[in-house]
Formats: sequence, structure tokens, C-alpha cells
Amino acid sequence: MKELIIKSSDPKMIFSQIHSCINGEMRQEWGETVLTFDNEIGKGIIRTISFNWGVSLIDCDMTLYEETKIIFDNEKLSPIEFIFITEGFLNYSENNTSSYTTLAQFQNTIISPKRSAKNTFLFPKGVKLKVNFIRIIRKEYLKKKNNNICYLNDLLVTLFNDNVGDDAYQHGGSFSLRIADEIKLLNNVQDSGMLRSLSLEGRLYLILSLQLLEHNNFVEKMNLPEAISKEDISKIHKLTSYIVDHISEDISINILSSESGLSPKKLQLGFKILFSKTVNEYIRQLKLEISRDYLKNTDLSVSEIVYSIGIKSRSYFSKIFFEAYAILPTDYRKHLKNKNSSLS
Repeated sequence: MKELIIKSSDPKMIFSQIHSCINGEMRQEWGETVLTFDNEIGKGIIRTISFNWGVSLIDCDMTLYEETKIIFDNEKLSPIEFIFITEGFLNYSENNTSSYTTLAQFQNTIISPKRSAKNTFLFPKGVKLKVNFIRIIRKEYLKKKNNNICYLNDLLVTLFNDNVGDDAYQHGGSFSLRIADEIKLLNNVQDSGMLRSLSLEGRLYLILSLQLLEHNNFVEKMNLPEAISKEDISKIHKLTSYIVDHISEDISINILSSESGLSPKKLQLGFKILFSKTVNEYIRQLKLEISRDYLKNTDLSVSEIVYSIGIKSRSYFSKIFFEAYAILPTDYRKHLKNKNSSLS
């Protein structure tokens, strides 16, 4: 495992230390610092940009070839970090212990460690990771005219006004595709110069406002229409077993809604978050994967396989199988038999 200890909260100093560890090419343009690397450590892009009032962005899009631990060991009070992962996952420990919290994809996370805590992130090996850190130095942000901190919920008001750092705070909130969509737009800004800086700053504040809104609704036990809870995610995971057990039946969204207690809209949102597919797309893919295994590992006829996975038309099955695998079911089985014959 690689380990990097960072002694500063300043984004430029953080980048300098990361650069010395990862190497790669570092460039600066329009106020952004961008580190690109493709070597034995991994492949990816890390960038940072700082704005007024103690607000900065660190954005990572990378895959590391070795598990890597980054420890922020700073005597000063650490910034409040608004973290959102659009691909992959991270593990977090407030004080570099063996006990980690997993920061999940699409989950809104807010972290504020104690002063002098060894704020630790464990980056996984071989996992494509896209993560945004919006970092706020509270003392600087409170100088901002019309910061309107007083209008936040009591928890966040206390957090922003804490200049001592006696207490740690960690929020693992709802899962939100709205925030994910806005981060995608942030990462796709193509402007240059002043237009780019303004676009990035505007989108950053929009994302931050959505993260604050999610926190408020989570604390007030309200649901955003585009958010989903851990409990909902757990119910959807259980549904995947139900779908496998009833794959030969006609599985409708209404049946799954009744089985899980989730609304059809919440079901669609959950499947999109977990599997990047609608409910029907997920079921169809599962039917195809099961049929492929049957073709490979059993002597069932194609008609028997079609019946066993709950598809009524053999011609429709052949059509969607070909769309998925670029080969007809009968040809796929022949290919497997010929391959096995050549090996015997």
C-alpha cells in the first residue's frame, strides 16, 4: 500500500505533495492546476481551482494500480468537505484507524474532522474513481457578504461557526442523481479564460447548494424527488434476488413496487443509480445472461430456455440476444460445441 502524508490544507500545497508522489505532468491555466499521469502508479487526471472566500474544488478522475492512503495531518482546523462520487467508491477514517466508512457512489457526503485529526482517505486499487471535493475554509467563508449561513439548519450553522474544531461531523446522506448530473456538466465545461472560470464557479455553487439542500431535507426527514435513501437502496438490492427467483414469470414494475413497498418512480430512480438501467432494461439483461448460461451449461433446447426465462416469443428472444451479443442463440451454442470439440 502506498501512503502519502499531507501537512497542509492549501490546495496548491496538496497538489505539490500529490505530484511528488504520483509524478506525471502538472500544468496551470486560467487559475486551474491540472495533474495528468499515466505510469506504474495509475492513470488519470486530478485538478484543482480556488475561488474567493475559502472555497476550492479538487476533482479526481483516475484509476490507481495500488491501494493508496492519503493522510491529512494538519494542526489547523480542516476545511468542511462536501464530497460526491459519480463513479467508484472511497473509504474514510477520521483518525487513521483500521475502522473505515465507505463513501458510496451518488451519495451526498459532508465531512468535518476534529482539529488535529488525521483525516484519512483510502483510495481503492483498480477501481475507476470519479470524485469531487468542494472544500470550504469556514473562517474565510464567514467573511463573505450575504453568506446567509444563519438560514441553514442548526447543525450546519454550528458547523460553519465552529472555529475550534472540538467536535467531528460526518454526514452520509441520500443518493442523488440530480447532483451527479450537475457534476457531469461541471466536468464538461469547454470554455476558456474568464468564461471558463465563471462557468466553473457558478456550477460549483449550484452543486454546493444542492448538497446543502439534501442535508437539510435529510435532517428534516424530507425526501427530494430525485434522491434515494440507504433503506431504499437495500430494498432494491433485495428485489434483485426476487427477480432471479421469478425470472420465468411476467415481472412488472407494479409487482416489484408491491413487493418492495417503493413507488414505481422510486424504483426507476434506484435502478438507474445502482445499475444505470431502467427496471425493464435490467430484467431484460438478466434474462439474457441467464439464457447465455443455459446455452453454455445445459442441454435445454432454445425453446425450453426461452420458456424458462419468461419470454413468450422465440423470434423476439433471438432478436434481443443478437443485439446484445452479435450472434444468434443457435450459432452461439454451435460455436461453443465446435470450440470444445477442437480442445478434446
